[in-house]
Order: sequence, then structure tokens, then C-alpha cells
Amino acid sequence: METYTVSEILKKESSIFQSVSIKGWVRTFRANRFIALNDGSTLNNIQCVVDFEKFDEDLLKRITTGAAIHVMGDLVESQGKGQKVEIQVNTLEVLGDSDPETFPIQPKKHSFEFLREQAHLRTRTSTFSAVMRLRSSLSFAIHKYFNENGFYYMHTPIITGSDAEGAGEMFRVTSLDAKNPPLNEKGYIDYTEDFFGKETNLTVSGQLEAETYAMSLGKVYTFGPTFRAENSNTSRHLAEFWMIEPEVAFMDLAGNMDLAEDFLKFVLKYILEHNLEDLTFLDTRLQNEEKTKPQAERSDMGLIDKLKFVTENNFMRLSYTEAIEILRNSKPNKKKKFKYLINEWGTDLQSEHERFLVEKHFKCPVILFDYPANIKAFYMRLNEDGKTVRAMDILFPGIGEIVGGAQREERLDVLKEKMAAIDIPEEDLWWYLDLRKYGTAVHSGFGLGFERLVMFATGMGNIRDVIPFPRTPQSAEF
Repeated sequence: METYTVSEILKKESSIFQSVSIKGWVRTFRANRFIALNDGSTLNNIQCVVDFEKFDEDLLKRITTGAAIHVMGDLVESQGKGQKVEIQVNTLEVLGDSDPETFPIQPKKHSFEFLREQAHLRTRTSTFSAVMRLRSSLSFAIHKYFNENGFYYMHTPIITGSDAEGAGEMFRVTSLDAKNPPLNEKGYIDYTEDFFGKETNLTVSGQLEAETYAMSLGKVYTFGPTFRAENSNTSRHLAEFWMIEPEVAFMDLAGNMDLAEDFLKFVLKYILEHNLEDLTFLDTRLQNEEKTKPQAERSDMGLIDKLKFVTENNFMRLSYTEAIEILRNSKPNKKKKFKYLINEWGTDLQSEHERFLVEKHFKCPVILFDYPANIKAFYMRLNEDGKTVRAMDILFPGIGEIVGGAQREERLDVLKEKMAAIDIPEEDLWWYLDLRKYGTAVHSGFGLGFERLVMFATGMGNIRDVIPFPRTPQSAEF
């Protein structure tokens, strides 16, 4: 007899009155008769109806929340409400017991804080199984988009000798003796004796290496883990996270904006089409959560509304300078409602400013471009005005910035000057400079923090709840 998943059985209503085999975990067992069984393939449980008089009492006692069981029986039309079909159980086997006294995920409401402590079991809940199925679908949609648009997938190094962001917040990789490392003449650690012969770290970005491949293969993208040793214990920061970073040769800033908008619409349309069941469940969860907030803090849009807001609207494009004027003259700024007031050009925008532009002023996603050079990275192409760079950020409702990108600086002399100004030695990035020596050309790319995208797509408010095992300051459990 073929074993089906719950998802397959619920889709195969034509197979009523057929014998089926199914394996899964018990969510609940009521009245010694009704088993709610879930195998992770869908949000929905399937009801398995047991005639307790036909089964050994000791066996029935082992059917507890969390137990893994194998059921064989006949698929019939359900007599009760809430499901169209159910399984009349003929044979029942307990594959793995679950002690009801100690199993943490009991059928009741648990706080997300508690479930983070049980991250190895939290996907047994409806919320987290829905979130992780959506995470999987988004991953697939990302690869599908780039594959269908002629991009090559490249794996950039996780161990690197360069700091792409220039922020210095990196995790060191070393094989030296922590208690007695070798020292040089000045008393500093001598990394020439380390495994790689130099100081190395976990990467914060695959961008610089992706640029090298774009300048030979044309269109490439990375999608891999990145690491930042930023001591930010907030709902928006992780020490280990995943980044999507496409890089394209011969593409300018306008092409970069086109690519990012098209890409975001594609992946969000994909989950609207393929994961509507999970999205509807998370939409309801979010609506219930919103009701507990003060009126002023509630979102105007539900989860599915937000996704359609992005997929069905053209993104508004405006320069940073135009945005500053709008914000400076806005009611929240004039009435001092913003936490960070906008007084002068050159200010780095905060999430509250970005959300105002998207949700209140334009009522559509926004792409800001041509930012002040002094608040952006060294590798961004300097504009002719000498004070702005060809950077672009995409702003979404609810979260503000979701994508950051730029046309890259392709002029060797200008790039050298910018590196010197912030003390990046040329010998550290000699290979990056070579791209500007041998066949340089206009090229562009962007970075998208995958967990930020998953947060937006699921409505989850904490980034720790959209990655299987979060890595944060003072926490590397599991």
C-alpha cells in the first residue's frame, strides 16, 4: 500500500473509499477516538478516527501529543465539521513515543520567546511550519527567477581576507592557540603563522567576489550565508544570515532598479500563487496580533494586502535629495512627531522616514537613489557632482529598506582615491582593482537580506522567528 502525505490525501478527494497509509506526528488525541495527525506537508491536519474497542488499551495510551505514528485505513467522507475527509483507522503503529509530561509543544498557545528556546521542536506548531514552508518556497523562487533570466549561480567564499562593508564587524577565523598565540616584534598576534598566513574572517558579503565573475560571465548571483559581529540584540539583527546578491556587467543604475523591482515582484507573486494556504493562516495570525496593539501602531494593511501592494504597484523612483525635501516639509517632521527629525541634507534616513514615504506619502514601494557619498560604501560609483553616489535602496511597507544596491565604481583612479580616503590598502584588494585595469565596464548589483524578505512575506515581527536556528549576541544554541 502506498504511503501518502497529508497534503496529497487532502488534494486527492477522488480517492475516497480507498485504503491509504500515512505517517506523521500526533497533534491531539480526543475522546480516545479522534487523532489529529500532521506530517509537515501542509498546515492542515488529517483526522484519523479510531474505534477504541478494536485496539489494545496500552497502545491507545501511547497516542500522545508529539508521538510519531503510522496509520493505515480507509479514506471516507468526514461526518464532522472542519474537514471533508477523514481516515477510518484499520491498523495503527506507534513509531516513536512522546512523554506527555515532558513534551514542550503542548496543544496550547505558546509565546514566541518560549518557542525560540525550543527551536528544534517549534516547527511542530502551525505558525512555524507555515513560516518555514514559505521560507523554502521563497528560496526556490529566487533560484527559479535567476535561472530563467540567464544568471549563473556562484558560491562565494565564506572565509575571506577582505571586509566588503568596511565596517570591521567581522568574526575572526583562526587556528592559532588561543592561550598562547605567536606574537610579532610589535607584540601583536603574528597572523603569518596562522593557517592561511594572514588575518581572515567570516564574510559579511559575497559582493566583491561576485563582481569578479560578473566581469567574465556577465550575469551572476550569490545566495549564501553571511556573518556580522555587530552587537545588536534587536528584532531586526542576526549574527548569521543569508544574502542574495546579483551582479551584472554592462548594467547601469536604471537597469539595476528594473532588475530589483522585477525580481521582488516575481518571488512574491510565486508565494501568492503556491503558498496561499500558509499565507492566509499567517494573515489571520497577524490580524489578531494587530488587535492587541494601540490604534496608532496598527498597520493599515493585512499580510496578503501588503504582498499585493508590492506586486500590483509600480515602484516610485526618486532621488535622496527629493526625498529629503518631502520629509523636511512633512507634517510629522514639522510637528516633531518623528523620533529623528530631518533638518539637513546628508542625514541617513531611519526606518520611520522610509515607512512614511512608502505608506503615507506615495502609497507604493519606493526606490531612492543618488545618496550622499559619505553615508555609502567605497565601491559605489561617484556621480559627476562629486558628492553623491549611484546607490539605490528599495523601501517596503512595514519594514523600510529591504534592498540596497548600486552601480559599482568602474574607474580605477577614482576607486583608488576612495580606498585611500578610508585607509583600505590597495594590496588587500589588488584583485578587485584588476577588474578596473583589464576590460573595465559599467556594472551594477544589489543585496537583499533573505531573512528581511521572509519577515515581510510572513508578517513575523522578529527576525529570530524566520530562520531555523538564530545566531544572536550571547546565543548560539542548537
